[in-house]
Amino acid sequence: MTFYSESFFLHQQQVTSLINYIAIVVLLLLVIFNTIRYLRHQLRTRNRDLGIIFFLLLLIFTGLQITNLERTVTQRSQSLQMRPFIQAVAKDHGLKSSQVVVNSTTLTDGILVRFKGKDYRVNMSPSGDNYTLTRAHVVDHKVNIQH
Repeated sequence: MTFYSESFFLHQQQVTSLINYIAIVVLLLLVIFNTIRYLRHQLRTRNRDLGIIFFLLLLIFTGLQITNLERTVTQRSQSLQMRPFIQAVAKDHGLKSSQVVVNSTTLTDGILVRFKGKDYRVNMSPSGDNYTLTRAHVVDHKVNIQH
């Protein structure tokens, strides 16, 4: 079972997005380079073909990046709710927020909170402005904490 600490939500990095941005920039440079070469030597169709291939790859990576950005915005807006929740649980129980971990990246009813070696199930109100903790017992005691 994986639990997430507050620092995980602070430093969530999007490595996939970075790789896609680099690929888009490289492909854009290749398209520009091949376009210039094609305009200089119009009789060589190899440069035109390579330019078309690089342009198609650029479109594919741009589409993937747009999809990733949409997913990232949704995940980020949901994970922004977790930090205040973790801080509220820590404050209510006299703990540091670094001592509280949760098993989900989104704040929903039924997630597990762990502190002081005990697990609690979160029952959220319909409005989401208050919660109750109920003692829970997990089946899998192997815990992986993501920082």
